[in-house]
Amino acid sequence: MYPQTQALIAQKHAQGVFPGAVYQFIEPQKTETQLLGEAAILPYREPMTRQHVFDVASLTKVICTTSVVLRLWEQGKVAIDTPLKAYLPAFEDEKITLRHLLTHTSDIQTWIPNRDQLSASELRAAYLTLQSGENLGITMKYTDAGTILLGFMLEELLHKPVTTIFQEEVLQPIGMIHSQFPPITQGLVVPTQQLANGEILKGVTHDPKARVLGKHAGNAGLFTTIDDLSRFIQAYFEGSYLTPATITWLLQDHTPTKKGKRSLGWDLRGDMFFHTGYTGTFLLMDPSKRQAFAFLSNRVHLKDEREAYIQHRDEIIAMYLSEKRLQNVL
Repeated sequence: MYPQTQALIAQKHAQGVFPGAVYQFIEPQKTETQLLGEAAILPYREPMTRQHVFDVASLTKVICTTSVVLRLWEQGKVAIDTPLKAYLPAFEDEKITLRHLLTHTSDIQTWIPNRDQLSASELRAAYLTLQSGENLGITMKYTDAGTILLGFMLEELLHKPVTTIFQEEVLQPIGMIHSQFPPITQGLVVPTQQLANGEILKGVTHDPKARVLGKHAGNAGLFTTIDDLSRFIQAYFEGSYLTPATITWLLQDHTPTKKGKRSLGWDLRGDMFFHTGYTGTFLLMDPSKRQAFAFLSNRVHLKDEREAYIQHRDEIIAMYLSEKRLQNVL
């Protein structure tokens, strides 16, 4: 399946873009999973397996946070155009709505002095003071703040740490039995970056904000496998988690201007849902054709070369989309 895309992935691996990867192509009648390279280089070399658990970074936003918010919306418990403050009274800004946060159009001013030196409670307090800017609803700017605040909202509504909410409301219903949140001390865990002090992050969240917030982080922190990711995709395709009507509705541009090419939580690539994770992960799903491409890599192990990686990643995605279009025409 998708031979040119697979050849390009192998080429990128050979060039050292990532030490290893697990990726999966999903078609209506067939699923193909491929392994490449190594899960770890240090402290020792470790061959990649499909059982390896990855820190999927911002895929947490769509798999967990977005899913729970949309489930609550389906149940009539939240409204997309209601200000966040209605559900999270401690939040100071009265204008930012759930739609703004889910579409990254809140123009939220995210600067927090000494952010990485704050405790979890101090960081939470700082996020609650953030304000929208003059381009509220107009400018689309991707930020972690939206899903962090939505995570606080979920805790306010459901009275549990947000990672517990994710376990009970998403992972367990879908059957993502190998997915979990830190600290992770057992199993085959893919390490991420080597810090300045020489420490290699393994079983600990790579994103520094989510690492501080711990069980209260809605922007990152999910560790999952390629097969659990496949279960999530199938739940979207089958309409067994969100209704088929909701899935169809999500394929529209939900930004306030209808010009942002973003859904609620998801980026849009034509009729496909798309999202990436900083650590070297991405997910493309076409629910109408039941086709998907899930990619998990350890590209930040051992060092972070983000700008170069983004170009390589986008080339892989472009090749897949080209082969997909040709395949669907024939």
